Amino acid sequence: MKRQQTPVGPLVDRAQIPPWLRPVTDDPAAVNESVLRRGSDRARWASAFRAQRAAAVLVLFGGDFDAAADHPGGLPADADVLLTERSPTMRTHSGQIAFPGGSRDPGDDYPVGTAMREAREETGLRADGVHVLANLPTFPVPSGFEVTPVLGHWVTPSEVGVVNAETSRVSRVNLRELLDPANRFQVSRSIMGATAYKGPAFLYDGMLIWGFTGGLLAAISESAGWDVPWDTDDVRPLETMIAATGNRQVSGFPLNPSEEPRG
Repeated sequence: MKRQQTPVGPLVDRAQIPPWLRPVTDDPAAVNESVLRRGSDRARWASAFRAQRAAAVLVLFGGDFDAAADHPGGLPADADVLLTERSPTMRTHSGQIAFPGGSRDPGDDYPVGTAMREAREETGLRADGVHVLANLPTFPVPSGFEVTPVLGHWVTPSEVGVVNAETSRVSRVNLRELLDPANRFQVSRSIMGATAYKGPAFLYDGMLIWGFTGGLLAAISESAGWDVPWDTDDVRPLETMIAATGNRQVSGFPLNPSEEPRG
């Protein structure tokens, strides 16, 4: 049975979308191209996997509706994004920083219903304060999922926190601070002398944000025009940076050629 195609693009009138997010919803394909371009060999590796299940994540931005005049792309000073740290006991991507989300369940209004349900289960988020704006293109990940990002604006923020065993941390991260060039670099992982992955990363408040989450945040920032110039030639070993955070994050890459990828 052929899987129904997920609609990509805005789900509301353009006037209802914050001006600082409109470049993303106007051209969601540009986000997809940026993710695949920056993901290097791992993006091609992921696309070679046959995805077994559909998943969705909620990319939820808070902040003023109006654009600010004092930052590239009009990014407001109070703009933030909701992120979680996956529990170290999770079977896949354990310990990694992620958007709230997960696999599609029977009966979900996919992808929006899946993203909102998972965000509520992981963070306690109240759906009535979220204005869903758009679906971004679906991305394959090596763990066998096709992930559809659902873009939302947090019009009336609710209290959020760790509410189940799947997450060990829930954070609202200020975007201007996250995008500070001092917090940005690239991480790389080589296997048998070949680059298995090189992509954008952020180190903020003890969180190493890389992979799908870091790549998508970097692509959205680039597409929206929020970027402040940063040193793209600053490339650091992935495992070294994971160790530097002191958490139990699992990269998903084999540590030696005889191991299988874990994530």
